[in-house]
Amino acid sequence: MSTTHETFGDQTGIRCVLMRGGTSKGLYMRNEDLPLPGPRRDLLLQRLMGSPDVVQIDGLGGSRPITSKIAIVSASQRADADVDYTFVQVSIDTNGVGYAGNCGNISSGVGPFAVDEGLVTVSEGNTRVRIFNTNTNAVIVSDVPVHNGRARVVGSYAVPGVPGTGAEIAMNWVGTVGAKTGHLLPTGNPVDSIALEDGRHIEVSIVDAANPLVFVHAEDFGISGSELVDEIDGNTALIDAAREARGKAAQMIGLCTDWKKVDTESPGLPMLALIAAPADYQTLNRQPASAADMDLRSRVIFMNKLRESVPGTGSICLAAASRVKGSVVEMANAKRDSDALLIGTPSGITPALVTSHEVSDAPFVAFDALGFSRTARRLMQSTAYYPTNVFDILEDRTGIAIQNHGAGVVTHEE
Repeated sequence: MSTTHETFGDQTGIRCVLMRGGTSKGLYMRNEDLPLPGPRRDLLLQRLMGSPDVVQIDGLGGSRPITSKIAIVSASQRADADVDYTFVQVSIDTNGVGYAGNCGNISSGVGPFAVDEGLVTVSEGNTRVRIFNTNTNAVIVSDVPVHNGRARVVGSYAVPGVPGTGAEIAMNWVGTVGAKTGHLLPTGNPVDSIALEDGRHIEVSIVDAANPLVFVHAEDFGISGSELVDEIDGNTALIDAAREARGKAAQMIGLCTDWKKVDTESPGLPMLALIAAPADYQTLNRQPASAADMDLRSRVIFMNKLRESVPGTGSICLAAASRVKGSVVEMANAKRDSDALLIGTPSGITPALVTSHEVSDAPFVAFDALGFSRTARRLMQSTAYYPTNVFDILEDRTGIAIQNHGAGVVTHEE
């Protein structure tokens, strides 16, 4: 694809690739095509997505958190990585552009994108791509199936929440333990108690692997753990309680200054997962999910809405937490000795790989393997357009409006 920022009338074009990665979808972009990190970049990404607007009608976003995502990729100068990758979560109806954590599903598309963009040396059959995630300063290893020099798309691997099957992309996340806080257990405890404003005390496990999550018992929030989107998103009391628990957990580990400000100071992290033991239920596609085929049930709340499937980073954190003795997840896990954690999600049963061994005193563990598989597909390679006046609201340090609309940060100063 050309790197030229072409003009079309009073709009400027920038190259991008629309890709599905796992159960998310977003724009995959080359770092060199974007303004340097800062307000100009944020404003451009926001404008490309069409935010803030609840339906993102004037942009490429899909009006849902799982479709308002961006991956920024470049060749890496690090000895331990092939590409650098920054994940961006663009808020839908506010001005937020978030870099706080990573997205496992979008990450699954980075390897195929790197292969197809010529950012790595390609090996026929399988190309291993070492991905340095700048959000978490962690390296993820992705094994990308390759056919005729391109990332393979056709295959037999199924991902719950994605129609059909595709080529399996195996990802190893063992290097992401403590990705955000530096510790598997940021508080040092497998279980903590949080006091809610209504007087209840609930047990939580705060675990950081790939991304930090706060795990709670579904029954403590008055649900069974089999609920689907309408039953959770439409339950205002439940969402409010989940926001409070998430906010207080975030405050405990330094991600926000006041739990009441969590939606502005740390809108995406930690995610909150409602955990329950296995049980039969129907998926979003009205398919049966059998208790015998799963190890536990999980309902993840992300940006105050139910995630229809398990986030990729959420499955990694779930797998890690399942090996922490006494945690909320370990207590619900029906098969503690298996190398696969089978997670019952709204979209179906999703596996994650985990092998570990104990170190020092329980509940502390070290992980030999921690990962999952996904599929990804390049949907469209294109030029995205944005109005040339998009940067007019910005001013440089001298108070002079920034006029340049190209790829770099160039100001007109006197």
